[in-house]
Amino acid sequence: MLNPPIIGFIVFAVILAGAVAGWSVGPHPPSHHLTDETKSLVSVSMAVVATVSALVLGLLISNANASFIARSGEVTALSADILRLDQMLRLYGPEADPAREALQRYAERKTADLFPESSDDIRVDNRSTYELLQRVEDLLLGLQPTDPRRQWYMGQAMTLAAKIGDTRWLLAQQSGQGTPKAFLGLVVFWLTLLFASFGLFAPHNVISALALALCVVAVSGAVEMILEFEQPFGGLLHISSLPMRQAINALAN
Repeated sequence: MLNPPIIGFIVFAVILAGAVAGWSVGPHPPSHHLTDETKSLVSVSMAVVATVSALVLGLLISNANASFIARSGEVTALSADILRLDQMLRLYGPEADPAREALQRYAERKTADLFPESSDDIRVDNRSTYELLQRVEDLLLGLQPTDPRRQWYMGQAMTLAAKIGDTRWLLAQQSGQGTPKAFLGLVVFWLTLLFASFGLFAPHNVISALALALCVVAVSGAVEMILEFEQPFGGLLHISSLPMRQAINALAN
């Protein structure tokens, strides 16, 4: 799949081509095709298209941003649950040290899966990493608390381990979800049609050409922003790895 900057450039080229086509056709139609009534009809029709395009783009950006923030919150919650689980195991006693070591390996592997050096190596749903979490759960089940305090620590630890597993599945299930590309293509068609109408009646001077070009950059940037938000771990705008790395440092200490 093409990355968002390339798609954004393609969208820019398509919309700009529409504007240039309108700009080129503008001076050539017979005068009776450019009456005030015709200009009014085109303006009103394009106003409808512009309104729908603006509403849809705003909605798509809002939804994509909300999804991005939710994924970021899930990563932060994952790091917090890992730290809390380690604390419960620390309070339980030395018998829980093997589980703590397995938890540390899981945190390191999960961080490497979500935030690798290359975006091509992102693995939200890595089976071998999940097996490490299952190993932690197996070690917890092997512990036998002998007093009410340790029983409480054990209950908290099992709850936290389950929450970590839930977050893992939530991240995996949300991976790949996003705006249907056919719908995004329809929005690009609306924008191309809109800018073609702008170019059709635009005066032929440098200021008009520059204004059209900058507006095309703005709307194509909005489309790219939507796609960036839908790739929270590998895009130019990506979730911070700081919470997970801080958790790893705390586990190591």
